Amino acid sequence: MDMLETTRQAAALLFSGDTTLWGIVGVSFSVSLVAIGLVIVPALLLSFALAYWEIPGKWIVLSIVNTLQSVPTVVIGLLLYMLLSRAGPMGDWKMLFTQRAMILGQVLISLPILVSMMHAAFQNSDRRAWETAYTLGASIPRAMATLMWEIRFPLLAAVITAFSRIITEVGCSMMVGGNILNYTRNIPTAIALETSKGAFAEGVALGMVLLLLALTMNFFISFARGNGYLRT
Repeated sequence: MDMLETTRQAAALLFSGDTTLWGIVGVSFSVSLVAIGLVIVPALLLSFALAYWEIPGKWIVLSIVNTLQSVPTVVIGLLLYMLLSRAGPMGDWKMLFTQRAMILGQVLISLPILVSMMHAAFQNSDRRAWETAYTLGASIPRAMATLMWEIRFPLLAAVITAFSRIITEVGCSMMVGGNILNYTRNIPTAIALETSKGAFAEGVALGMVLLLLALTMNFFISFARGNGYLRT
């Protein structure tokens, strides 16, 4: 296999506007963006409560969150598969092998990552920002907004880390999505399928999309922080 020739073919596929290739990219981004959008607010509220309020059994919740971060995505996929299959307790929902099942799986994957990283950000924040805003009569939502603005960079880093994890995971998406062309086939499952068939150009092209995404997100963070937009 000529690596240079494969890379040239992959680049040609990307710039040719191949509908199948870009359809896979579209599925991947739409599913992952919906998943991360659904989980950001619950993760913010839970991580804030764990950091600032005295909740009974807080250490148990944090232990569970930290444990869930290390669970392989294929195990989460297996659990969802058993729950959503016809014989499972959620079989009547008819979600198996749908984008909704993929979104649910990615929500479960991203939630512990977000809570853990956001909790650390809140723990390391200056409590005076919250106390001052609240003492001056700001409502709880407004006081929280003031605090979150103070720690906006680590919060954004948490979101980007979680998004990067779910858009690149393959185990859960393969099991509950079924890798159906033009419906549930996303970038990681397509890469696994195409390379197993020997279609390396397609796999490399999709890998380039993920690489470009990673470079773009890291460039954005570095640019914003360097120009003071995200400086804490």
